[in-house]
Amino acid sequence: MSVAEPRRIVLFRHAKADWPQVTDHERPLADRGRQDAARAGRRLTGTGIPVDLALCSTATRTRETWKLAVHEFPHRPRTVYEERIYEASPGELIALLNETPEEVHNLLLVGHNPGIEGLAEILSGAAEGDARERMTRRGFPAAAFAVVSFDGSWKSLEPGAATLVDYWAPSE
Repeated sequence: MSVAEPRRIVLFRHAKADWPQVTDHERPLADRGRQDAARAGRRLTGTGIPVDLALCSTATRTRETWKLAVHEFPHRPRTVYEERIYEASPGELIALLNETPEEVHNLLLVGHNPGIEGLAEILSGAAEGDARERMTRRGFPAAAFAVVSFDGSWKSLEPGAATLVDYWAPSE
């Protein structure tokens, strides 16, 4: 990786979940969620970002979202299922991202709100085009994702250090 080449993080909220009589951690995707997860995977592929590493919450709905989305990718990146993502605050997610190996250039994080939306907002000190306006207007619905980029090491990632470069929601 060139020093001048920014790192990218895709912040991906799980798709719409169902509400059966199970614990929150075990909630599966709803029918619409399965459709939106695959659609988000196609849109992620269209960004051209070659994901080196995916970090995915251990919750059922995030694992199902990732399985359906990654099926659309030209190659499956290394995936780590990380229990610390479930119910994590933006600060806890930044601490987790700070642990990323330096050889990783592009990372995808599959998680939950309010942590994912908060992380996108906190990291983004700047934005390109209308990405921030669209994210602010739509919020961060199920199956939405934001792409942020930053320069430097993973250990240097902190609030305001990134630029919001893309945002997508299923309603777009």
